[in-house]
Amino acid sequence: MTIERKPAKPKKCRVATCKASFVPRRLGQAVCSPACALIDAPRHQERARKSLDQVERREIKVRKEVLKSRGDHMREAQQAFNAYIRARDKAAGHLCISSGKPLDWSGNAVDAGHYRSVGSAPHLRFDERNCHAQSKQDNRFLSGNAVDYRIGLIARIGQAAVDELESDQSVKKYTVDELKEIKARYRAKTRELKGRAA
Repeated sequence: MTIERKPAKPKKCRVATCKASFVPRRLGQAVCSPACALIDAPRHQERARKSLDQVERREIKVRKEVLKSRGDHMREAQQAFNAYIRARDKAAGHLCISSGKPLDWSGNAVDAGHYRSVGSAPHLRFDERNCHAQSKQDNRFLSGNAVDYRIGLIARIGQAAVDELESDQSVKKYTVDELKEIKARYRAKTRELKGRAA
């Protein structure tokens, strides 16, 4: 029993300067002649190189992720949280929590300042009630301007919530998985806020 093959359909040569019609002799043939294959080779090599580069970049990213320490994950989660706090307070049009002055959103002059510092209350580092947009001047050079921060915080979230923050002495040890989840959650919340603002 003989199997009859269907004749191949004519194709156009992939080389832009040729575009001649030809019948492919083998599967995947995209050019009409060896001369056109030489012209097309650099493009094919470039595409193959880019594909290989993408695979290598993905592998490197995976290897870097495996090598990250708990501290690296903590830093990334904190950055994502702080970015959300700045975006939240910018969207709400809040003034500096401690000085009550307008914040300069044009540059890099706004911090996400914690009422109870991360050093003294690490369990509150990701508590949204404990962190608000604050000028770099107040946060860094006036040690957080704690007295005025408290006054601004009472006005913003109420005395009961401030008392709750001040009395919270719990202990919290974040796992790497929790830190990854926090980072993902706050990045998503920041994107959502920025999407609404645009």
